[in-house]
Amino acid sequence: QVQLVESGGGLVSAGDSLRLSCTASGRAFSNYAMGWFRQAPGKERDFVAAISRAGRSTYYADSVQGRFTISRDNAKNTVYLQMNSLEPEDAAVYYCAAKFLVLATRPEEYTYWGQGTQVTVSS
Repeated sequence: QVQLVESGGGLVSAGDSLRLSCTASGRAFSNYAMGWFRQAPGKERDFVAAISRAGRSTYYADSVQGRFTISRDNAKNTVYLQMNSLEPEDAAVYYCAAKFLVLATRPEEYTYWGQGTQVTVSS
């Protein structure tokens, strides 16, 4: 089992930045690729970013490429999502997720999920 806890969400204005954190406990964090997903009201859960186990590979949704950065600190069992130039369209509940070994972009491939953190962006 891997337990994931997100933090860092909040209310910001368009153009502002936020950094989300997701701290893991349980099994060896470095064995898991990590992903961030988001879900707006009435919409499906969408892929945002993913990072490989050692952090050498990252992948982003087109909508956030160049604005968001995913990173991880395996010594702290934590994955981060730095979000810059936030837009109202980025407002959603953001979830981190863990997948054994290889990173992926489809939510159904991830095994463990956090409870989510709300990001609200005012225009």
